[in-house]
Amino acid sequence: MATTKTAPKKKAVTKKAASSVKAPRAARAPKAQAENALEASLFDVKGASAGTLTLPPNIFGLPWNADLVHQVVISMQANARGPIAHTKDRSEVRGGGRKPWKQKGTGRARHGSSRSPIWVGGGVAHGPRNEKSYAKKINRNMRRKALLVALSRKYRDGEVVFVSDFGLTTPKASKAKEILTSLSKIKGYEHAFVKKSNAALIATVARDASIIKSFGNFGNITVTEVGNLNPVSILSAKYLVLADAKAAVEALSKRINS
Repeated sequence: MATTKTAPKKKAVTKKAASSVKAPRAARAPKAQAENALEASLFDVKGASAGTLTLPPNIFGLPWNADLVHQVVISMQANARGPIAHTKDRSEVRGGGRKPWKQKGTGRARHGSSRSPIWVGGGVAHGPRNEKSYAKKINRNMRRKALLVALSRKYRDGEVVFVSDFGLTTPKASKAKEILTSLSKIKGYEHAFVKKSNAALIATVARDASIIKSFGNFGNITVTEVGNLNPVSILSAKYLVLADAKAAVEALSKRINS
């Protein structure tokens, strides 16, 4: 006699089991971003606290990548290198057209020109030439990633100062010195601007002649624009000062996402 199999009954989904089901990744993304958000202290020109600033983790929260940064920095320095040194070979040195002495019978070594590299006043063999190119290719994504990694490293090491506004409307070196003195009173930055060279790099949102001229008399301070920041300039200075920090961070975000 044939037997018929009955289909197994489906278990009812309880309320507890339904709540334990994980939501799709797209639904959890905003919460993950909020948890990974970074915060930094914002200061005014007097060194007093001016609130906090939320930083995007894709700019200031990346892990260190020494190989990438080294490759990009070396390539940028090579691209900035100009072939200045130049030596003349034996064909470019003046004179030496006549054979110094006859080939045989003098008892001396045979020579065809007094401008060969072994003669004093002769050409240089294997010397530097200005035709040589030291340029190296850097992919755009590599350059961008190296910039973000350098910014993240500076922020992680506590070497980024976020300033609300410098408030310089006219060039004034004395006012610039007051600002540096006030920023030196911030805890952790007591010796930030005393280094004789490459003490700090000030980055502004746009070109500001007042800030450039005000800090122009300080040999250890460099002023640039946020759009011109690169791994070489960031790592060459001990500290990075972002003027008008909120707008500077927004400009960095637009630059990265463009």
